[in-house]
Amino acid sequence: MFEDIVRKLDTIDNDFRELKSLLRIEDKRREIDSLQLKMGEASFWDNPKMVNEVVSRVKQLKEDVETSEILEKKIEDVKDMINVLDSSYQGQLLKEVNEIENLLDSFKMRVFLNGQFDEANAIVEINSGAGGTEACDWAQMLFRMYLRWAEEKRFDVKVVNEVRGEEVGFKNISFFVEGRYAYGFLKSEKGVHRLVRISPFDANKRRHTSFASVDVVPEVEDISMEIKQEDLKIETYRASGHGGQHVNVTDSAVRITHIPTGIVVSCQNERSQYQNKQTALRVLRAKIYEHKREEQKKSLEKLSGDKKKIEWGSQIRSYVLFPYLLVKDHRTDFEDTDAKGVLDGKLDGFILSYLKYNLNELDASKR
Repeated sequence: MFEDIVRKLDTIDNDFRELKSLLRIEDKRREIDSLQLKMGEASFWDNPKMVNEVVSRVKQLKEDVETSEILEKKIEDVKDMINVLDSSYQGQLLKEVNEIENLLDSFKMRVFLNGQFDEANAIVEINSGAGGTEACDWAQMLFRMYLRWAEEKRFDVKVVNEVRGEEVGFKNISFFVEGRYAYGFLKSEKGVHRLVRISPFDANKRRHTSFASVDVVPEVEDISMEIKQEDLKIETYRASGHGGQHVNVTDSAVRITHIPTGIVVSCQNERSQYQNKQTALRVLRAKIYEHKREEQKKSLEKLSGDKKKIEWGSQIRSYVLFPYLLVKDHRTDFEDTDAKGVLDGKLDGFILSYLKYNLNELDASKR
C-alpha cells in the first residue's frame, strides 16, 4: 500500500505540472507584477472604473497563482514525509494525498471554465414540483445543499425572494451566489432534480418520489441592454418570511413583470422598497438576457436542422435514499454512493464530470 501511495502522488504531481502549464501560471505571475507597477503610478487612481477593473483582475490572477503555490507546497511536503517516514505512517500519508487530490480536482475545473459568463455570479431559482409538503421539503434540501457547497467555496449567498411551503420548506426560493466562477460551476445544476426516499411526513413510512426544478442564470453587468420602463409592470406587496420581519410593516416587497417576455421576478429580503426594486431589476436583467440567448439558440438549431430535443427542466439527476444510497447524473452517468455527503454539499465530482461532458458536446457540435 505504501508503494501505491507513492505512485498516486507521482500521478498527482504530473497532473499538477500539466495543469500549471494549461493555466499559464508563470504568465499570470508576470501579469500581476505588471499590473501592480501600474497601480503604483500616481495617475492610476484618477480613473475609478479602471481601478475597479485592474484590482479585480489582480485579485483573480492571485487566486490562481496562490492556489498553485499551495498545491505545489503540499505536494513537496508529502514527498519529504515519504522520504523520512516508514510504512507505519501510511494512513496519515494517504489522508494527506487524498486532500491534495481533492484540491487538485477543484483546481482542474478552471481549465473547463472558459465560457463567456463562467466567471460571473450566479442567480439560482429552485421551484418545488407537484407533491405539496414532500416537494417543498425537497426544495429546501436542495437549497441547503447549494448553501453548504457555496460555504466550502467561500462564496457569498444572498436570498432574494422566498415563498414558504404551507408546512415546511419552500415552494420557491431565489438567491445570488456571488464569487468568481459561481455561474461556471452551477450551470451544471440547471434542470429537474428527483428525490426517492421514505417520507418523514408519511405515518405509514412509504417510499415517495419528489421533484424540484433548478434554474441558473449568470448575472450580467457589462452587457448593453435597454429595458424600457413601459415594458415593466411593478407591484408592491407586504414582505414576509426570512428577512421580511425587518420590513413587513409596509408594502416593501416588489414584484416586476416584463410584459414582452412574461418574465416575473420578486424581491422581499432587502430592508427597503427601493433596495428590493434594485435587486429585482438585477435579476430581471439577467433573466431577460438569458431568455434572448435561448431564443437565438433555438432559432439557430431550427435553421441548421438540429434534431436535438431542447427542454428546460429535463430530469438531470436522481438522489436515491431508499432502498439504497446513490446519486446519479443522467447526462454524464457520474455516480456517488455517498448520497448524504452530496446533500451536504459534496458536488465537485458532479460539476467536474458535467464540465468535461459539456466540453465534449461542444467539440462534437463543431465537427
